[in-house]
Amino acid sequence: MDVVGWLRGLGLERYVPAFRDNDIDGEVLRRLTAEDLRELGIASIGHRRRLLDAIAALRDRQPTAGAPPAPAPATTAAGEAERRQLTVMFCDLVGSTPLSARLDPEDLRGIIGSYHRCVAETVESFGGFVARYMGDGALVYFGYPRAHEDDAERATRCGLALVDRVPQLNQAEELHARVGIATGLVVVVGEVVEHDVAGDTPNLAARLQALAEPDTVVIAAGTRRLTGDLFEYRGLGEIELKGITGPVSAWQALRPSVVASRFEALRGSALSPLVGRDEEIDLLLRRWAHAKAGDGQVVLVSGEPGIGKSRLAAALTERLHARPHRRLSYFCSPYHQDGALFPFIEQLGRASGFTRDDPPTARQEKLNALLALAAPPDEDLALLADLMSLPASDYHPLPNFSPQRKKEKTLEALIRQLGGLARQQPVVMVLEDAHWIDPTSRIARPDHRTRA
Repeated sequence: MDVVGWLRGLGLERYVPAFRDNDIDGEVLRRLTAEDLRELGIASIGHRRRLLDAIAALRDRQPTAGAPPAPAPATTAAGEAERRQLTVMFCDLVGSTPLSARLDPEDLRGIIGSYHRCVAETVESFGGFVARYMGDGALVYFGYPRAHEDDAERATRCGLALVDRVPQLNQAEELHARVGIATGLVVVVGEVVEHDVAGDTPNLAARLQALAEPDTVVIAAGTRRLTGDLFEYRGLGEIELKGITGPVSAWQALRPSVVASRFEALRGSALSPLVGRDEEIDLLLRRWAHAKAGDGQVVLVSGEPGIGKSRLAAALTERLHARPHRRLSYFCSPYHQDGALFPFIEQLGRASGFTRDDPPTARQEKLNALLALAAPPDEDLALLADLMSLPASDYHPLPNFSPQRKKEKTLEALIRQLGGLARQQPVVMVLEDAHWIDPTSRIARPDHRTRA
């Protein structure tokens, strides 16, 4: 089989050297996996997906001896144009022109390649799609080919990660990036190699990127509206941009905010009236009555995004506002699914009153004050301080446990903390976005009943 011709038919001839250097013939090609493609240096999710689909097609029609190679699948289509809500990100390497004038082309190629790999890996980690590299720039889509409910947030987090990671690349030259992001309606013009889209959104993102200072992310009004208070911003006012009719509002995204609840961050404190949920509220209140009597209850509220699960939890909080109880809120995150016990760590930090600039000693004092409410043993204080990445204290040294034993003891300490609070007054625990919970938190459950 002509592997080179097969790659060219897919429009992926850039990978010919990698396939040739790794002795990929027709027989090996049919057995390649996604992991193999990563090891070959194919960072783009779209390119890997296209290759895997084409490899699957080859497996479906194994050639017989002497038969001509199977034709490569078409990579262009007269396909129907598709209207999509898209968040577009332009990322540019700052100062690349002076670099090209000063460096040997081979050295410049290595720097640009390192930068491209950083972009590809970061974009992939946030579920985006690198549609095109343009020299030192990259055009990235969030919402195509795969859409998520939070594409604007993903793009903004990705932009902040990029401007943080690019300067840390271990290169001979100090590198900096700048990012522009815009969200709007586009038309995807068929399944072509370049994944072109038509509309003002890519142009607006490109203009905002050109406006951005090094190591900054600038977003348009459409993106700002969708991300709500999930980030801290600096308003840039009304700006005139070349090629854009009329002034546009722009913001610099500074960092993720300390607002824990996505529901509050996206919708604010002013809630619309809850309509048609009397039966569900009554069920929750009945379960609350059981919990107050010492019979712990668990209620699972499940359903499609946007149907009002968080609003229902907020309504219960409103009903219980004047009644003696303690409310504990835990929030899972799609960006921390690999972080063990993330909802519990975040809740302890928030309840302790940690601020971004607190030194470790101040955090330790705040955590001790919070934990003292449940009167935990010294070992629990040491374990929970370690969970919060605080240094061991002379007053509460961390015992020398094996990793597995420390995990078990930490879970027991969290359960005792909850039990201590529940003995003082009834507790309402609200766990938001449980579908994003990390594996360790999923199994962190008490082996005895508490008043919750």
